[in-house]
Amino acid sequence: MAGPDRINIGGIARAHGIKGEVVIVTHDPDSTTIGELERVWIGGVERTIQQARDTHRGWLVALEGVATRNDAEALRGQVVEVDRDALELDEDDVLLGDLVGCAVMRGGEPWGTVASVELGELQHLLVIHFGELERLVPLVDELVRSIDLDARTIVVDTPDGWPESKR
Repeated sequence: MAGPDRINIGGIARAHGIKGEVVIVTHDPDSTTIGELERVWIGGVERTIQQARDTHRGWLVALEGVATRNDAEALRGQVVEVDRDALELDEDDVLLGDLVGCAVMRGGEPWGTVASVELGELQHLLVIHFGELERLVPLVDELVRSIDLDARTIVVDTPDGWPESKR
């Protein structure tokens, strides 16, 4: 499977209290991953989770070696990653980052390559580049018919005249 050994799951939003806790906000607000892990990577540095509890504003996390508010403030804005192997993925689960670089086919013909995935509140968008053209396709079952990560291909079924723009 493609993708890095670590997966970006969110970031440090702020310090909490005076004992070094941080608030981690995950990209998926329904994710319970932080509560199930012993270690995370913050700003590229491996950290051990001492305690984590879910709140309506993010995860409150106590990290080994982060004992004061100043320590916690120094982590503000840092990316939080987890080891890919630590994620319990079902066989049909797809990580959005794995879609980047996949060839896109439409009607049996090449239709571009996924350049990025734009995260949205209601739906995510595949950003597909084909030469000088850019196409945005919502990541929904009605339009994205299949994803084969082993073959690195995605099959879409968009109506004729799908909007596109010059990059």
